Order: sequence, then C-alpha cells, then structure tokens
Amino acid sequence: MARKRLIIEMGMGVDQHGQEPTVAAARAVRNAIAHNALPGVWEVANLSDPNEMIVEVKVAVPYPDQVRAEEVLAVLPFGRKTLSVESGGMVVQGRAIPVLNDKNDEMLIAVAAVTVFVETEP
Repeated sequence: MARKRLIIEMGMGVDQHGQEPTVAAARAVRNAIAHNALPGVWEVANLSDPNEMIVEVKVAVPYPDQVRAEEVLAVLPFGRKTLSVESGGMVVQGRAIPVLNDKNDEMLIAVAAVTVFVETEP
C-alpha cells in the first residue's frame, strides 16, 4: 500500500489561564479541524470506515515535555492518530488571576498542523 496525503489543516490555540501546554495544543488541533468536512476522503479514497484515515498531528508549543498526548489526540474523532510535539509556539505575558489557578502571568500559544493520509494501491 502507498500512502497519499490528502489534506493539511493548520490551527492555533491559546491557554490564557492555567499555563497548561496540553490545553493550548488541544485547542490548536481543534481549531485546525473546526470547519472541515471530508467527504472526499470517503468518496475518492473509497474508505468504508473513517478510522481507515491516517491522521498525523504536529504541534509546536512552549514546554512540549508537559503535553499529555492522549488528551490532544482525543480532539480528533476518527483515524489512526499520531502526535509529534516540539518546542515552539509562543509565551506572552498576560495577567495572573488567582481564582483561575494561574501559576504565573504566562499565556501559552500553540500551533498545529493536522495531515490526513489514506492508503492506496500502488
């Protein structure tokens, strides 16, 4: 089987309070897929099940070692999913609000690319 790349969607996500890179990363992935319908994946690639799609996610976020991969991938409803996380995104000074459990003034910004592949006959 050969893999064919069909779609790449990009997104951005922010955690303004709480300083959780997983939250920012999950929001970036959700933003990337928020306005998509993929009937072509079914019709052109002739899939019988949406979990036949291969979905590769790449996220750049501050503090990548703190990202909980399973929570980020849970945003995706279908597919054989993988996640790679790297250092990137942005840290912006916000304002800590104690009742929101802020640890500091940081707002974390993540960017994501979600790529959908299908397997085809060579």
